[in-house]
Amino acid sequence: MSLPDDAALERLAEATGRRLLAARDTLVTAESCTGGWIAKVMTDVAGSSAWFDCGMAVYSYEAKQALLGVRPQTLESEGAVSRETALEMVSGALVRSGASVAVAVTGIAGPGGGTPDKPVGTVWIAWKRRGGYPRATLFGFDGDRGAVRRQTVEAALRGLEDL
Repeated sequence: MSLPDDAALERLAEATGRRLLAARDTLVTAESCTGGWIAKVMTDVAGSSAWFDCGMAVYSYEAKQALLGVRPQTLESEGAVSRETALEMVSGALVRSGASVAVAVTGIAGPGGGTPDKPVGTVWIAWKRRGGYPRATLFGFDGDRGAVRRQTVEAALRGLEDL
């Protein structure tokens, strides 16, 4: 496993920012397991106010519902770490912001919280462009809490390249 270092994440954030600026897009993040790390990496880039709208760190069910409009039924039936929740998070982030592009992450970073069906390292990432259809991808990352979170940040930013 090769973890991206801080410099690699910085380069990826800079490249993502250049693409957003060139496309006249703005970004919103909805983050559970990363706790705002995607927003931090993006806003570490000088000039990010030109393409970064806002970020939401939403750990609790209540925050996911209140800030992103995730339905209680989804959380009860599918859980916070699910494709359905990630899709509702990314759509809700766009509805509740002025951004044109969104990324949402929800997962189990560890060291606890895993189950046989959803072990530590299980992460759902969703992306959506305003007016478009959301897409979500399931990842199974290895390592400790920091490694899972770092890999999630990298995957989230790489997924924005496809938008």
